[in-house]
Amino acid sequence: MSGLSSFKETYESLNLEPKPIRPHILAAATVAFGEDYYAGRRETINLSGFVQLNKWPMPGFEHRVDEKGYAEFETELISAPEVGIKGFSYELNDRIQVLSNPYLPNTGHVRQITPGKNFPAEFNIRRFGILESSTLRLAHRNVIDINGVVDHIPPFKKPLTGPYLGKPRGDGPFDVIVGPNVVRGTTLPEAWYPANDDNEPVGITPSMFFMPSAGPCISMLVDPSMIMQVSLEGRAKLEVGGKEVFVDLAGDYKRAAGTEILLFGPEKHDEGNGVLAQISRIAVSGHCAELGGRVMLRVSFPRPSGGTLGEGTEDSLSRVRFPSELHIDTEFELVTPEATLYATNPVHVFGKLGSMEATGTELQMNGADAALVTTKDEVRARLTGINLVMRDAFVGEHAAVNV
Repeated sequence: MSGLSSFKETYESLNLEPKPIRPHILAAATVAFGEDYYAGRRETINLSGFVQLNKWPMPGFEHRVDEKGYAEFETELISAPEVGIKGFSYELNDRIQVLSNPYLPNTGHVRQITPGKNFPAEFNIRRFGILESSTLRLAHRNVIDINGVVDHIPPFKKPLTGPYLGKPRGDGPFDVIVGPNVVRGTTLPEAWYPANDDNEPVGITPSMFFMPSAGPCISMLVDPSMIMQVSLEGRAKLEVGGKEVFVDLAGDYKRAAGTEILLFGPEKHDEGNGVLAQISRIAVSGHCAELGGRVMLRVSFPRPSGGTLGEGTEDSLSRVRFPSELHIDTEFELVTPEATLYATNPVHVFGKLGSMEATGTELQMNGADAALVTTKDEVRARLTGINLVMRDAFVGEHAAVNV
């Protein structure tokens, strides 16, 4: 046997620094509201935020090789005021944010799948969460095991790629299969109960459930150069029953609504020069009598909304000259009182950023419109126009939940 083939890797060869990983995270959770798991209305909520993962070789974390030759190292998802994921719920008409329970250990590991070979590796976190809104504070009783397969550390997902091996439509129930560097909750469904001051679940009547599909407590780490959280207001133009309808829309980023746009400089992707852009979240709400009442426009989690900022020749984000054009092929969904509607094709959204501050930028839809259909392909409306203006904005390298 050659020396090369007999070489056994351990994670010590990665020369990891003894400091936390503090990346951006994109996530989704399919939930049912109320005390009845079977009768509650489902909603898949897009979430994003800022996490801190402590790990070996930081003090207090071990690296080991067991008697069968499998190497692994320990990790922990920490709790802090600025750390967590957030999104906007149509059903609650409010923000939600999911945090780690500071009173319980959110620990895990990275472990070799093949002994002596570092990657692909098993990633595991035993998750105890707290879910908050403006009026709710919920906790769950059982641990939620978060599992996945990663092929490097940090396990960043390639920019503008989807979480699934395929593009499911709807909130399920159906099986999903995730791609590399995507992790999911594997011990679902899980009931969430009102919590006391010690984050302990109280009583026997739940308020919410995390469902096993379509977004089964799923998440992936991304590494953007810049993150824009922006309030939006404007109007959508729809065709409903052959009639042209205008719907006024608004969303405040401080309530986890509005939009989040991620910018990836060329050092963050493998597409050559140029800056890639992704709308990771949109939540803008309004009223449409023709569709039954309050509606909310959002973007798809399984189908990324991606595009570019700038001329495409920039060798870093700092080289973008303003004003600069933003182009994104956007995968819209429209939540209504009766059903969630899904655009049958991406629509092109265009804007011209005057600066990185973004305030005042107008985002317009141009080009082909899109039919809005149910999961059974029933056409309920057409999206024929979008005009949204960026208002208050928070722009930075991190998207803490407490901004």
